[in-house]
Amino acid sequence: MIPLRQYISLLGGLIVILLILSGCAGWGKQLDSPRITLANFNVQEIKIFESVFTIEMRVFNTNDTPLEIKGLNCDLELNGKRLATGVANVKVNIPSYETALIPMTLYSSVLDVVRVLRGLAETEKLGYKLTGRLRLGGGTMPSTIPFKSTGELPLQEFVVPDAS
Repeated sequence: MIPLRQYISLLGGLIVILLILSGCAGWGKQLDSPRITLANFNVQEIKIFESVFTIEMRVFNTNDTPLEIKGLNCDLELNGKRLATGVANVKVNIPSYETALIPMTLYSSVLDVVRVLRGLAETEKLGYKLTGRLRLGGGTMPSTIPFKSTGELPLQEFVVPDAS
């Protein structure tokens, strides 16, 4: 029969060995939030009650370990007004210190679109804010990483010059 003290020591050692062998990249490390920029924005469809947009986000992995992304959710604001929200079931592996483009579909009510468009007449710049969470796989700790991206685009970039 094994004495209790030896049994506890043996069990503790076994747990340490299992943790080492599990190879979880996130154990003892804190992942930095990736840098994210809005790479593309398109109006896909406008219906009577709903608008559909597609975006592409450039995700910069600034960590020493790869990011295995299995999903994400985000909200998009234009000039401080909520425009659209979306979720995506994606499988993307971004090696350390590399980037990837992630496509996503966002949905909005027509009322939110009208509210944003009404405010565009009063400004010269189009400011955006993209916030959300990345869902990670592969046993990485933490399992979600929040992100936030902001930027501005001059509205004259979207205006067609007068042909006269």
